[in-house]
Order: sequence, then structure tokens, then C-alpha cells
Amino acid sequence: MTEEEERNGYKKIDWYNPEKVAHIASHYESILKDLGEDPSREGLLKTPERVAKALQFLTQGYNSDPSAILKSAIFKEDYSQMVVVKDIEVFSMCEHHMLPFFGKAHIAYIPNGHIVGLSKIPRVVDAYARRLQVQERLTNEIRDCIQNTLHPAGVAVVIECKHLCMAMRGVQKQNSVTTTSAFTGAFINKEKTRAEFLRLITTNLI
Repeated sequence: MTEEEERNGYKKIDWYNPEKVAHIASHYESILKDLGEDPSREGLLKTPERVAKALQFLTQGYNSDPSAILKSAIFKEDYSQMVVVKDIEVFSMCEHHMLPFFGKAHIAYIPNGHIVGLSKIPRVVDAYARRLQVQERLTNEIRDCIQNTLHPAGVAVVIECKHLCMAMRGVQKQNSVTTTSAFTGAFINKEKTRAEFLRLITTNLI
């Protein structure tokens, strides 16, 4: 960053590992040839590099520590009612076909002496989603991270996603939605608590 840029304040920087970009791009050039394409034609000249950068972006979660994300903003607070963060956008890639799945996550926890900065919950979702995933494991990983790091009285996670591996290939069901859920503590032991969470995530209050 130049001295002038530092004076002007915030600047977003996209950085990619150049060695990884070159290595991944070389494989995609071969893949294009195997598909019957000509990697040297104008429209495809930079495609291997673009794909390599896209893959680094889409799998950046491997470089994140979700627990550390939560620990960076834990605050002592005398609040013991449910905290719900819903309609969190989810973008991930199916590990079986490397095709995207996307949708929404709804997450709640019941504080047990501590709360966490609200933005950290979506960041934890991104940290796990930006990896090769299956939705079932993604749901459990988010639940376990919040439970084991924040130690609340309970955690609830519901994820709803459309999977392009089902829409574009295979059974080709474009309108199917997969819903997964995972609970701990009060959300398992108390039916009313779980019912309240499910009601809140399906109600538009704003």
C-alpha cells in the first residue's frame, strides 16, 4: 500500500497466493483440453487463472479458525434469554461434485454468563462454509464450535439450501430444498424452547 493510499484510509485488497494460482491454473488448462476446448482461444486465455483464484476464494475457510473468531468478541453479560441470528446467507461447495449449494442459516444460543458479538456468528458460518462440505457436517460444525467455545445453555442451528449437484445433474430437481438441524442443551431438553426457536425463524418481525 502506498503512502497516499494509507492517508486516504480504508482500502480492500484481494490477495491470492501466486504459486497456488499458477499450479491450479495449469491443471485447469489441461482439463479444458480434455473437455475438447482450446485454452488458447480468446475467451479462455485467462479462464484457468480466474478459476484458480475463484477456488482460493471459495475455500478460504481452510485458513480460518472459527473458534478464534468467537473468542475475539466474547463479553460478560447478565442476559439469559435466547439470541437468534437468522437468514444468514450461506454459500458453499459440495465435496462430492464441487458444485455450489447455497441458502440460509438460522442460529440461536442461550447465554450462560457471556454473549458474543453478533457479527461473529455469520463469520463462523462463512469459516466453515468456505470449504468443501456436506450440509450435514456444516450444520454440526457450526453447532459444536459455538457450544465448545461460548459454553452457552444451548445452541440451535437450522440450514436450508439448494444444491446445484441435484439441480444441474443427476435427478435434476431444480426446486428441491434440503433442511438440516442440530441442537444442544436446552434446545434438546426443553420442547418449548425448541418450539420458540422454530417459531422465531419462520416469523417476519421486521
